[in-house]
Amino acid sequence: MLDETDRKIIQITQAGLPLTPQPYQAMADQLGLTADDVMMRLTAMQNSGIIRRIGAVPNHYKLGYRFNGMTVWNIPDEAIDELGQKVGQLEFVSHCYHRPRHPPEWMYNLFAMVHGKSQEAVDKQIQQIADLLGDYNLGCDVLYSTKILKKTGFRTTARMQEVEQRMEQLPSRRKS
Repeated sequence: MLDETDRKIIQITQAGLPLTPQPYQAMADQLGLTADDVMMRLTAMQNSGIIRRIGAVPNHYKLGYRFNGMTVWNIPDEAIDELGQKVGQLEFVSHCYHRPRHPPEWMYNLFAMVHGKSQEAVDKQIQQIADLLGDYNLGCDVLYSTKILKKTGFRTTARMQEVEQRMEQLPSRRKS
């Protein structure tokens, strides 16, 4: 079960971490904790599955990357793990996922998001992925962004209730 301090940490991080050189210290000051306490609690919530990850969510448009495409690939299932790892490690791929197929309408099972400052740059990136996949590429397509969507992190209310239900199923943890 989340305690009140964990709830407060989640609430103050909903809009992202403070944009300061020491964001955990800024959060700690707001909560009357130490930065180590905040980091320990965030790590515990991450390890228990309450928080999936802590990471930067850049606004690609503001950084000049106006051409964004979700590439989708039809890869033999027996090669998806190995090839997905390789595609995900390409420096221009921001995220890469294995997703289920929905035949016959949707045969793609590997998704990789690419970003570029020009259509030509994105086309080159897509070709690099195709070259990497080689004969394992049984088909692909690109779903280009047409508008920027608001990116948000974890939100309370109904989602908090879902998290608390999950927490009740986990072994109890130390309360502070």
